[in-house]
Amino acid sequence: MANLLSHPAKSLARLAALGLLLATLPGCQNIQTTAGSSASIRFVNASPDKSLPGLDMYQNSIALAYNVGFPYITSPIPLNSGTYTFSADGNGTSQVLISAKQPLAAPHEYTAIIGNIAANLQETVFLDQTTPAPVGDVAIRFIDEATSVGPVDIYLVPSSGKLIATTPVATSVNFGGNTGYINVPTDTYAIAVVPAGAVPLATTQTLYTGAEIAYSGSAVRTYVLVDAAVTTAPAVAVIEGKDYDSPSATN
Repeated sequence: MANLLSHPAKSLARLAALGLLLATLPGCQNIQTTAGSSASIRFVNASPDKSLPGLDMYQNSIALAYNVGFPYITSPIPLNSGTYTFSADGNGTSQVLISAKQPLAAPHEYTAIIGNIAANLQETVFLDQTTPAPVGDVAIRFIDEATSVGPVDIYLVPSSGKLIATTPVATSVNFGGNTGYINVPTDTYAIAVVPAGAVPLATTQTLYTGAEIAYSGSAVRTYVLVDAAVTTAPAVAVIEGKDYDSPSATN
């Protein structure tokens, strides 16, 4: 888990600039803000490069999160509307590894993904959907940051079905690809990822098979595909970002 509140190598002046905003960050919990009062941004460390330290995330010169490891997504961090430079430093250093300039507008939420290997590190900022999916549907977006598996096909296998009888929701998704939000009927699904063009059979070895997830009506999710941290063969892992849940949802 990223350490959002303290780090001995950072100056007290930078921490003071965050004021009560960061003092109230609850670790891995979503932050509730008044509708329309602020924008927010969350950070994903999707780089599998073991030579990289954890990442310290900055908004201009103000620290927002410390030691964000791979693979991890932070809580959304509220900010005023404006144009900022969001950068990632090596943990405990002043070395800027990557940065991106991005306007934020209330009440929108954004996701900044730092991905690829160290020599080609990239930062991309995505606008998130924080409004409900259409009635009877859930909206799911996939962003491919897996560097070692090539293009993939992505399936949402319903609890009542099997992979071999399921049609992929996205095909030939390449590294850096963003499927956008895909509306599918509200149901319980397991995510499965296979090499692009592979015909699913009973013996098919998937790159990823997730547990079944029961989605509440109108839920919105982002899934970031990354390289599996521990594996003997190319495989992917998935980072989940919860973009929207109905106030009445219990899952």
